[in-house]
Amino acid sequence: MTEQVVSVRGLRKTYGPFTAVEDVSFGIARGETYALLGPNGAGKSTTIEILEGYRDRTSGEVSVLGTDPQRGGLPWKARLGIVLQSTGESGNATVREQLEHFAGFYPHPRDVDELIAAVGLEAKAGTMIRKLSGGQRRRVDVALGIVGRPELVFLDEPTTGFDPEARRSFWQLIRSLQTEGTSILLTTHYLDEAAQLAHRVGVIAAGRIVEQGAVDAIGGADARVPIVRWREGGEVREVRTPEPATHVARLVAAADGVEPDGVEIVRPSLEDIYLRLVADAAASAAPHAGAVPAGSAAPPARAVPAPADDSEAPVTDTHPIGADR
Repeated sequence: MTEQVVSVRGLRKTYGPFTAVEDVSFGIARGETYALLGPNGAGKSTTIEILEGYRDRTSGEVSVLGTDPQRGGLPWKARLGIVLQSTGESGNATVREQLEHFAGFYPHPRDVDELIAAVGLEAKAGTMIRKLSGGQRRRVDVALGIVGRPELVFLDEPTTGFDPEARRSFWQLIRSLQTEGTSILLTTHYLDEAAQLAHRVGVIAAGRIVEQGAVDAIGGADARVPIVRWREGGEVREVRTPEPATHVARLVAAADGVEPDGVEIVRPSLEDIYLRLVADAAASAAPHAGAVPAGSAAPPARAVPAPADDSEAPVTDTHPIGADR
């Protein structure tokens, strides 16, 4: 049986009358990358903070690296790597100084120079962090998260602010971690990133896991049936069919060999399937579900340096599907 580095069963978290997470269950195998996807306010932050040991759960069972996060001590924390959306560091040190400082906290850290090269900051190793660009600072965040050779890494929106070339370089870094057997829990609003890096994905909406499975299987076979779309009589028409080429051939034959105007075959992507799952979950939820009653206090803020859940961060490449987790 594959060893589970993360096991979550029936997780529930409430804040007074407000239920943030309800009956969430999933697992992550050693060496696996699991992407937890969901819209803003879906319960991702609460779930992950419980796994990291920053929040206590209301009920359910949680094990991370064989330990209940509510009871995890320093030796357990040293086995984790956490890459937040922002570290909150002042930047009054050079890249190398900062990494050397953090490396000293771990029993078997990575070689600092090798790590600097891995995140593509060789030319900036002696530069003060406050003088780096946003994308370069993000690379420092990632380096700080993996300097201790963690067994499990939490990656929170890791490539926000990266240009396309930097994103691809980062993906290579993650693949090298996967090769080493590192387990990864990824949150991202870039669905192409999840498709590239994750072995499995889970979609959370309104505090519940609504679907999970392998990237190429989530949503089921019906969700992946191609769509043939074309224009006819000034209107857009479409048909879902498992044999799109055959359908196009029939359209051409019916038009005496003339290809229909604007004909295209669309194969649903992970983003298409994700959006449908979230929309279905929203439609099935009661109108009052998840709402914070008037006068109720909002859930407490995370007790580590990080932006609020609804904070916006600049992006420079592909279009994200939503705001921060």
